[in-house]
Amino acid sequence: MRFFPFTAIVEQGRLKQALLLNAVNPAVGGVLVVGPAGTGKSTAVRGLAELLPEIDVVADCPFSCSPSDPCPVCSAREGELPVARRRRRIVDLPLNATEDRVAGTVDIARALREGERALEPGLLAEANRGILYVDEINLLDDHLTDILLDAAALGVNVVEREGISVSHPARFLLVGTMNEEEGELRPQIADRIGLRVEVDAVVEPEARGEIVRRREAFTVDGEGFAASWADGQAELADEVAAAERLLASVTVPALRHRIEDLDQLVPLLLGRLAPRRPVRCTPDAMRALLGYVWPGNVAQLQMVLREALARRPAGDLRSEDLPADCFTSCQRVLMPMEALERDAIIAALHRAGGNRLKAAADLGIARSSLYRKIHSYGIGELHLPPPEV
Repeated sequence: MRFFPFTAIVEQGRLKQALLLNAVNPAVGGVLVVGPAGTGKSTAVRGLAELLPEIDVVADCPFSCSPSDPCPVCSAREGELPVARRRRRIVDLPLNATEDRVAGTVDIARALREGERALEPGLLAEANRGILYVDEINLLDDHLTDILLDAAALGVNVVEREGISVSHPARFLLVGTMNEEEGELRPQIADRIGLRVEVDAVVEPEARGEIVRRREAFTVDGEGFAASWADGQAELADEVAAAERLLASVTVPALRHRIEDLDQLVPLLLGRLAPRRPVRCTPDAMRALLGYVWPGNVAQLQMVLREALARRPAGDLRSEDLPADCFTSCQRVLMPMEALERDAIIAALHRAGGNRLKAAADLGIARSSLYRKIHSYGIGELHLPPPEV
């Protein structure tokens, strides 16, 4: 069965970007796609299958384990393991699936006859090292949801039947689509998904017309339509594979090294943390956030804002709502030269009355360099010591 080509999907750029991010870096943690019917949610997820990077697997392993890190079953085998290379899989979990179909079951007859704890693998076994896709995930039975949560938390699926217990690796990305009009999603499973993307129906007449034309062409001749998009699919698949290879060399600097991003990050995170409450940081709160030498990254900023929102259930966030750590410098040991430079910067700021442009000129460095050093050393307007007399 051939799916609608991913590159032929009209618009929905944010949806496609979220799926491609997970294809390149599984550490993103999956994606939840929320939107009304007819927005291409399922089409995009299934179309991703042809673009997923290839992985090495033990050819006859039901769990698709890695030859370099085999599962317990393959580790116990004698001789060299057969190796195959294939794309990561997208496994569909239907809403009407039974527990045995999802988690697998123990072959009791074989266990009694041969004394072996034999497992009949389920969908979680098939999804190991791949993507588990649940359409209408908000309508999934609570019992099956609990099984998914346990497997996602442990990276292992445990099957227990008639006093016999068998486990296998179950490390998968969870991708779900849902329509909020049909019911809410349990918060426990939403917390297990790294990204949430909301999609809207395409309303521009030209774009809607193009959607209809492409869909009709695919319905009439699926193979021919796919062939016409083959070059675009191959090019995008190569880009995904190249991005995956480059991923190891990508570094994200700590928040203290890109403090200027706070002007955009703070309003964005506040909007996510308090979607039904218009809230912003007062100038004194922003000065405290900008003056803090962040030892962590965006996750730490989110925790600080969440705590501040809990302290201030209404109105804008003030400096007194922030944790006390935001008013102390990062406790790190400075090398002697760094300490001298920090003292020189503080003295220049005092001489310039806090004017950073004048202080930069006094020090003989660019203003951008001064800003970087101020934030690197934890020198904030609220923390400057009084000038010596």
